[in-house]
Amino acid sequence: MTQATPTIDSVIAEEALLHIPTFHYDFAWTLGSIIRQKAAEKHYPVAIEVRHGNDVVFATLLPGATIDNFGWTKRKCAVVHRFHRSSLRVRLESAAKGYDFNAKFGLPITEYVASGGGFPLILQGSTLVGSVAVSGLPDVEDHALITDGLKIMLGV
Repeated sequence: MTQATPTIDSVIAEEALLHIPTFHYDFAWTLGSIIRQKAAEKHYPVAIEVRHGNDVVFATLLPGATIDNFGWTKRKCAVVHRFHRSSLRVRLESAAKGYDFNAKFGLPITEYVASGGGFPLILQGSTLVGSVAVSGLPDVEDHALITDGLKIMLGV
């Protein structure tokens, strides 16, 4: 998968575009399944997780991924829930402003990671209801796998 280098502005625009009209467990299952199908077609060794709040409602490992990838998805989702933005955006903002993310916010590295691949599920009207995360590829590609799945699901 080849991705252009994202900018903070491009990620902000993408986050705004991908607000969802509703959320329920069938939505979570369908979104997770779309992402899984895209990953399986390309033989990507990833973990995929969809959460409602902090509760995992969809989770899968594809061949080549390990249980350690779920440690990454959990930490990416923690960033999404704390900051209500994608973990890629948080990483880009940290780099642009030149600070160590975990040190600045006093967050343990065992629980939070500023690495792309965590994305907020925000209802139209701006209420965060959950998150989706992928781990196993370079972080920009993890992020793109999610956003491509959301674009398919939302028809954009």
